[in-house]
Amino acid sequence: MENNGENLISIQDLKVHYQVRAKSLIDRISGNDERKVVKAVDGVSLEIKKGETLGLVGESGCGKSTLGKAILRLTEPTDGKVIYNNKDLANLSNSQMRDQRKHLQMIFQDPYASLNPRMTVGQIIGEPIKTFGLSSGTVEEKVQELMETVGLSRRFIKRYPHEFSGGQRQRIGIARALAVNPEFIVADEPISALDVSIQAQIMNLMERLQNEKNLTYLFISHDLRAVRHVSDRVAVMYLGKIVELADSKEIYKEPLHPYSKALISAVPVPDPEIEATRERIILKGDVPSPINPPRGCRFHTRCPYVEPKCKMEEPKLVEIKPRHFVACSRISPEQPYIENAK
Repeated sequence: MENNGENLISIQDLKVHYQVRAKSLIDRISGNDERKVVKAVDGVSLEIKKGETLGLVGESGCGKSTLGKAILRLTEPTDGKVIYNNKDLANLSNSQMRDQRKHLQMIFQDPYASLNPRMTVGQIIGEPIKTFGLSSGTVEEKVQELMETVGLSRRFIKRYPHEFSGGQRQRIGIARALAVNPEFIVADEPISALDVSIQAQIMNLMERLQNEKNLTYLFISHDLRAVRHVSDRVAVMYLGKIVELADSKEIYKEPLHPYSKALISAVPVPDPEIEATRERIILKGDVPSPINPPRGCRFHTRCPYVEPKCKMEEPKLVEIKPRHFVACSRISPEQPYIENAK
C-alpha cells in the first residue's frame, strides 16, 4: 500500500537491555555471579510511515522481535523514545499506555501458543471489544463480522483453538488484532509457523486488510521472499542495530551493506538459468553474543571486506543514496560501493 509520507511511528535511539545472571553453578558457588547485560536492541532509530509496510529482516537472535515488542511496550524499553500521536509511548504510565493500546496491536508468531485454549473463538476475539467497549451492536455480531472478514465461517464462534488448523488459528489472531480498529500492527513472523501453501493466503489477507482499513504494518520475518512481497521499505538488523534501510525494490536489486548482500544472495531465484549464474555469499562464523558485542562495527568479525578502521569505529546509519541508508565505514555518498574483498 502506498503511503503519504507522513510518519506514524518515530523510534529514536531505542534500547532494550536485559540483565542476566551467570548460569554456571560453579560461578554462583565461587561468588562469580555478577550480572551481565544482554544488548538485545541497542540504539535503533526508525520512522514508520502512515499506510506503509516496513519489513524488518535479520538472522535469529538479532533483536527483531524484541524491537517489535518494545514499540508496543510488551517489553519495557531501557532507553529511547517511541513517538506516536505526539506521545512518547516509552515513557507513558501503565494507565496512559492502556488508552493507546486500541490503536496499536500485534499478530504473534506462534498461532498455537498465542490463543488461550480454554476460551472459545468468540471469547478470544470478543475480549478486546469488551475491554474497550467498542461495539455499537452486540459483541457476538461484531465477532462474527470479524470472523468473516478474515475468512472464517461465523458458525465456528463456539469452537476452541484446538479444533482449528495453524492457518485458521492465525486468522483468529488477526481477527483479534482487528477487533479494536487499530492503526498500527506489529506482525511478528506471522507466517513462519505455517505451511508454505498457507503462507501466501495469510500474506494476501494482510494486504487486503491493509487496503481496506488503512493499516500500517511492521512486518518482522527472516523469510526474505515474504518480506519482498509485502513490504514498501526494508530495514536490515544485525546484533541489535539497523545496518541498512531502503525501498524494497532498491534493496533487493542493489544491496549495499555486506550483510545485506549475503542475506539477499541466499534468496533463490525461480529462473534456473539466472540461479545458476548467481554467486552465493557464505558468511564465516556465528553471530557474536549480544552480551559482549564486538568493538567498532558489529559485523566486522564476519565481514569479507573488513579493514582496521572497521574494528575501531562504530558506523552510523547514513543516507548514501536518496532514501537508502547504510551503516558501514567503507561506504559513503561519494563511494557507495565496496570493492576489493580480502
